[in-house]
Amino acid sequence: MSPRALLAAALLAITAGAQPQTSAGLAAPLSVRDAVRAAVDRAASPAAADATARAAREMAVAAAQRPDPVLRLSLDNLPIDGPDRFSTTRDFMTMRSVALMQMFTREDKRRSRAERFVREAEAAQAERRVRVAAVQREVATAWFERRAAEQRLALLHAQRDEARLQAEAAEAALRGGRGGNADVIAARDALAQLEQALLAARAELANTRRMLARWTGGPDEQPLAEAPALERHAFVAHPVADRLEHHPALVQLSAREATATAEAAVARAEREPDWSAELMFSQRGSRYSNMVSFAVSLPLPWDRPQRQDRELAARLAQAEALRAEREELSREHLAQTEGWLDAWRSGLARLALIDRERGPLAQQRIDAALGAYRGGSAALASVLEARRTALALRMERIDVELETARLWARLEFLVPEPDSQPIPNAAAPASAGHTQGVTR
Repeated sequence: MSPRALLAAALLAITAGAQPQTSAGLAAPLSVRDAVRAAVDRAASPAAADATARAAREMAVAAAQRPDPVLRLSLDNLPIDGPDRFSTTRDFMTMRSVALMQMFTREDKRRSRAERFVREAEAAQAERRVRVAAVQREVATAWFERRAAEQRLALLHAQRDEARLQAEAAEAALRGGRGGNADVIAARDALAQLEQALLAARAELANTRRMLARWTGGPDEQPLAEAPALERHAFVAHPVADRLEHHPALVQLSAREATATAEAAVARAEREPDWSAELMFSQRGSRYSNMVSFAVSLPLPWDRPQRQDRELAARLAQAEALRAEREELSREHLAQTEGWLDAWRSGLARLALIDRERGPLAQQRIDAALGAYRGGSAALASVLEARRTALALRMERIDVELETARLWARLEFLVPEPDSQPIPNAAAPASAGHTQGVTR
């Protein structure tokens, strides 16, 4: 075969980039769903929110109890001068006393205090959902970024191998007197450009593998499974507004609003003071009778409008602020999600256009340049330029697919998956009915 025919055959042999090769000795292929589940199980941030929720539930049980009784031991009216100084029995006023005091907190106040911590536990679980959703989106994006890096590397490898054949064929044609030095230089330059691009692609792939392994805890070299269909996600089968009702950020604000409302209920209950009772037994000298005393104490809220009422107004204002914040955030997320949907549809349309029109046109341009080169009416540089244009298009397609996949991940994991629920706590939550059963 002549050098020119060899070069033409090498150029015609350039095809679509091969899929990333995997090693049979590695772990099973990792899908997006598997990566998401592994990352959520491994992430420490949701576990921290779980611990916060457990702490709040424990506090709810404690808050529902009455205060502990107070034991008081005292020595009253001890003389310090005169003939009876420091005697505990000779003076009739000297008493050795034992007192027991109990503060009585109303049941509705204790229930309000417990309810506040229950709401705090729910807010912590809502925070967990926010963190879980963030982890799911991050790891899904990392999966697609690694896939795109592998696609770029595979494409560049295929192009480099073909460029090496082109350079060898151009050199053979030059030696046979059927080619020019310009063709050799152009082929070598194309090969060098591809080698340079491969260096950057290898570094990018190594980084994306590390990032994904950081989330999943698996080996860097674990192969990837097939990508999910980007045409379907969680919002395809549900109206946007209905789906956004479960948005974790909005659920979190609702939980914080409920917590603020519970704190307002506590402040309202605190407007009524707690009273306490004390029973004291006093022992005197043997010549005198012992005594029993009973006392009741009641705080006097003499400045309620400036203290208790102000605190209640502050708690109500906090709840109102959170309610307004949630409404504003709901509108923001609705507009943002609709924008993501529009961009996702645009990405799918761009991919379809590349596959339907631009890809075939790029191949036709290569075929035309090859035909002209084989007929001696065009230089090798025109063929290489057509190849560079086709390579740029295929790189562009990878970028468009990655951009669309990022949007898919945002939409698919905007709301945490149903199986990503909090682990049941060991301590039972203190609800209104439950706290009544655990009070003394």
